[in-house]
Formats: sequence, C-alpha cells, structure tokens
Amino acid sequence: MYYTPAEVQALTPIRRTVENLAALPDLRDVFLCHAWDDRQGVAKELHDLLVAAGVKVWFSEKDLGLGVPMMRAIDKGLANSRVGLVLVTPALLRRLPQEGIADKELSALLARDKLIPIVHNTTYEELRNISPLLGSRSGLSTAEEPMADIAAKLAEVVVI
Repeated sequence: MYYTPAEVQALTPIRRTVENLAALPDLRDVFLCHAWDDRQGVAKELHDLLVAAGVKVWFSEKDLGLGVPMMRAIDKGLANSRVGLVLVTPALLRRLPQEGIADKELSALLARDKLIPIVHNTTYEELRNISPLLGSRSGLSTAEEPMADIAAKLAEVVVI
C-alpha cells in the first residue's frame, strides 16, 4: 500500500491514538458519520468495505435498533469509538447548515480531535466553504483513489 506524504502526516497521529486506546474494552475502531441520504448508498459501501477489512464500525444503519432513543445511541457510539470518519458528500454539505444530527456528530468529533474526513463526489474547497474546521483536516478522497483502497488504508491505521 502506498501512502502520500500528506496521508502519512494526517494518519500517523490517528494511529497513535488508536494504539493508546487499544487496551480499553468494547471500543469500536471507528464511528462513521454520514448524511442520512447516503446511508443506503456510499455510506453502506464504505461500511461494508471496512467491515470486510476487519474494522469494527459504529454505523447507524446497523447499530440503531427499533425503539432505541436515537440521540442516546449516537452519543454512546461516539463515546465508544476510537476514531471518527466523516464521509463528506454533496448530501452532507447540504445537511450541515441545517444543524441536524450529522452536524451534532461532526461537532462531537471535532471536539475530540480524532477524525478523518473522506471526501466523495465533492472537493475540499467546497467542504471548507461549509465547514472550515473539517476542511482544514487532511484526509482521503475518492477523486484520488477508489473507496476500496481508502478502506484498506483506514483498516491499517485503526485495527490493532
């Protein structure tokens, strides 16, 4: 697997965080933050690729059961995940200004300083227009490599 210097710089601190948290029980490797509109499309694709690579993922489509209070389940998922992935798509960019659930997840992940943006079908410039804090983070982009390669890189970083 080849990593660009920017990817090494962005992912090395995340790897250190994962290693420091490895001893804690019952943690998920990642929390997947995504727009509701993407839950059965690209977010599910990323989830499935990560799971196939051995990553334990908190994903609302799998972890929110019927009758479970949604915000409390998300809160627990955030607390019990080593790293946050933010799947940045045009749908997410439309939803963030509405200050819905994805915006709340993003705020929590930004506060923890343990997140990796994954840009899909949009650009970092468009992201910076909506969320300068998230847009300032180095991450991965499907414009540069396929989602399967991104999932493989993430698995190498977060699985202990």
